[in-house]
Amino acid sequence: MRRSAFPSTRLTKSGDPRYGQGPAKHPVVEQMKQTERQPESAHEDPRHRDRIRILLVTGWYFLLGVLAVAVGIFVRDLIALDAPPAPVRAEHSDAPVVPALESPDQEALALQEPPALYEMPDPLDPVVESIRPAGALPEQRSEPQHKGMVALVIDDAGNNLEELEPFLHFPGPLTVAVLPGLPYSAEAARRIRSAGKELFLHQPMEAIGGQYPGPGAIYGGMSEATIREILERNLAEIGPVAGMNNHQGSKITRDPQAMEIVLTLCREQGIYFLDSRTIADTAAPGVAKRLGIPLRERDVFIDNIQEKTAMIRYLEEGLQKADRQGAAVMIGHTWSTELAALLAEVYPGILERGYSFTTISQLFRGSLEYHEDPGH
Repeated sequence: MRRSAFPSTRLTKSGDPRYGQGPAKHPVVEQMKQTERQPESAHEDPRHRDRIRILLVTGWYFLLGVLAVAVGIFVRDLIALDAPPAPVRAEHSDAPVVPALESPDQEALALQEPPALYEMPDPLDPVVESIRPAGALPEQRSEPQHKGMVALVIDDAGNNLEELEPFLHFPGPLTVAVLPGLPYSAEAARRIRSAGKELFLHQPMEAIGGQYPGPGAIYGGMSEATIREILERNLAEIGPVAGMNNHQGSKITRDPQAMEIVLTLCREQGIYFLDSRTIADTAAPGVAKRLGIPLRERDVFIDNIQEKTAMIRYLEEGLQKADRQGAAVMIGHTWSTELAALLAEVYPGILERGYSFTTISQLFRGSLEYHEDPGH
């Protein structure tokens, strides 16, 4: 058989099964084909990767939320353990409710917390009430021990009748001092007497600082005749009065000669003198002792700071002095907007503690009685 001049070109079975082996396979092409035939799971789908990331982040935030809730519950329970238990109170109790004292918010109030002025007995605990035998009598409370007398003086009446009015409704004894020469001086004095309160002349006197003391004032260097004339004119306008006290007067009350004139006239008129003690080295007590004239001095100014908590502290200071001395004189002013309501509020509690209220003239009569009281 003759050989063909051309090489064999028969196809393999990969091409046509009727033919033999074909040409050789190229390795790079075969590798690409193998790669294309790999299953889809062998490649990482970007969308699949994003879904996994979202699931992981969501799970992480969920765990953080659960942890935050657990921490919050733990802290709440911890605070609840430290908090004091709420007081047990019977519903619809008729017992008086004592208002809480406000917290101090001024430098001058940085004092030691005093005992409360309200020491009213608390309503009976409902738990104790429930176990009391039927028909048993309630526990008897002992009467409070008498502690001391409190004399309240309200200065500066005569400027404003509306400011004066609340003090005239105070339930206990009260002394009110009226300034002379003002538009409402005479009417204020009339209303004070009509309300059954004790009336004093609030005599203006010169101060060291030079402040204007008001009309009808006594000044340093005045003669005895001038001082007497001023005092008699003021007493005629305001009187009859039970006594007088000084308005300002830090200069005059230091002057023994001026105070001798004032105290001598008080004795002649049958009225008392209360030293407001606007200065520490007042000469009034020494002059009064030398002349044999009774004299009382102010113990506490209630409203040096016109804030309720501060005034309560000054009242408590006065009560402590009444404990030690047997009596205390406390001075306030008509222009203190909260003072009248505060005095009416604390009045029952002070009585419960064993104190009694009185007037200045009654304090004087307790030491030396030498005249009838013209101020009532």
